[in-house]
Amino acid sequence: MFEQTFRNIDDVLWKEAGCTTELDYTEQTSWMLFLKYLDDLESARELEAELDGKAYTPILDKEHRWSTWAAPKDAKGQYDHDGALIGDDLIDYVNRELFPYLQGFKARADSPDTIEYKIGEIFGEIKNKFTSGYSLRDALELIDGLSFRSQDQKHELSHLYEAKIKNMGNAGRNGGEYYTPRPLIRAMIQVINPQVGETIYDGACGSGGFLCEAYDHMRGKHGLSTIEYRTLQERTFYGKEKKSLAYVIATMNLILHGIEAPNLIHTNTLTENVMDLQEKDKFDIVLANPPFGGKERKEVQQNFPIKTSETASLFLQHFMRTLKAGGRAAIVIKNTFLSNTDNATVALRKELLESCNLHTVLDMPGGTFLGAGVRTVVLFFEKGQPTRNIWYYKLDPGRNMGKTNPLNDNDLADFVRLQKSFADSEKSWSLAVDGVDFGTYDLSVRNPNAPEEEPLRSPDEIIAEMKAFDAEATEILAEIEAML
Repeated sequence: MFEQTFRNIDDVLWKEAGCTTELDYTEQTSWMLFLKYLDDLESARELEAELDGKAYTPILDKEHRWSTWAAPKDAKGQYDHDGALIGDDLIDYVNRELFPYLQGFKARADSPDTIEYKIGEIFGEIKNKFTSGYSLRDALELIDGLSFRSQDQKHELSHLYEAKIKNMGNAGRNGGEYYTPRPLIRAMIQVINPQVGETIYDGACGSGGFLCEAYDHMRGKHGLSTIEYRTLQERTFYGKEKKSLAYVIATMNLILHGIEAPNLIHTNTLTENVMDLQEKDKFDIVLANPPFGGKERKEVQQNFPIKTSETASLFLQHFMRTLKAGGRAAIVIKNTFLSNTDNATVALRKELLESCNLHTVLDMPGGTFLGAGVRTVVLFFEKGQPTRNIWYYKLDPGRNMGKTNPLNDNDLADFVRLQKSFADSEKSWSLAVDGVDFGTYDLSVRNPNAPEEEPLRSPDEIIAEMKAFDAEATEILAEIEAML
């Protein structure tokens, strides 16, 4: 129903000089979607209050509500073209009045848990990139055709928004930072199996994929009671994100999935000192894909017991310490983490094996992350007991991965099935930790169950086979000529 609208919005943005990339398209669509969502939410709350005979005070002033400036209606409820701002007047209003007003909510909000605070955060991080008030007017009219009133409508919009995030990821390296393939996320969540009442945390949440998929998984398991629903809404999902655009997109993504005021914080997670973490700061479950290949400054490294400039290694230390005792984690990391010989990585592997039960390592094929150019593994571990055995699974979809043939849920079904019992197969095996070299703590993926490859043939054998094929082809051609 809404798919054509999204295409038309992209067409408008494509003609807009201020928007040049898929990242810009997603960012600009996000702030307009958010304000339309907010207007529908306000209307629904007003109606509920009226039915209950209660007064309702809107979040936004009337003059700054979507229905006033973005989509004014006449007495018949039709779009009021004469009363709608357009051209330079519209751009001036958005840049000089609307955005400053919305930014001010952060200072006025009672607490960071409120939607008022989220409004201030979002519009403090985002800029209007439309330079033409005529293009902006076209986009606003299209967005106004979308509706957030029913659960089905929100569901469809969340799928379309996910598609935009995926396109942003496919568009290049910067977009790829924010996108983890959803089939991989779903497989990780199936193994972790979060339950209502547990807290879930992603300290590098990007576009919010792990939290959104975990919400869908937990909400879909059975009919939720009112208390369980409120628990999922308010006290289950927590995230942190350093980059402004990703923070805004994650907030919008979670809202579209049905979480009204996401517990997301715009911050650099690594600036927190992990030695100062209190029990109240810890979580039952960590799901994350921290950034690959980043480098952190000396002052950031001081927040960690194992000093390294490698961002992913610092995140892993953070995640190990933010888990409660008995907590569970699934973390995507570069496969070189298993074998690098630098002192910091060796020390980190040692600490992981001694303080956590690293029970599963999923080895992902090249091309899983578009544009990233690195091989990855997923580490599954539980906090509090040392590792005795590690179960490895080497994923081989039997094809080259890429934009046209990305990872799918079927690719991971065998892994999820076998992982339940840590079963051996051609693609899976177990390693006893007492067999690990305690000098290097090397945990490299070496599959002892893979079928032996055919030995390479000698050049003489290859030439002989080619001659046999040539002779056969000559014979067939001669038979065809004789038939003519």
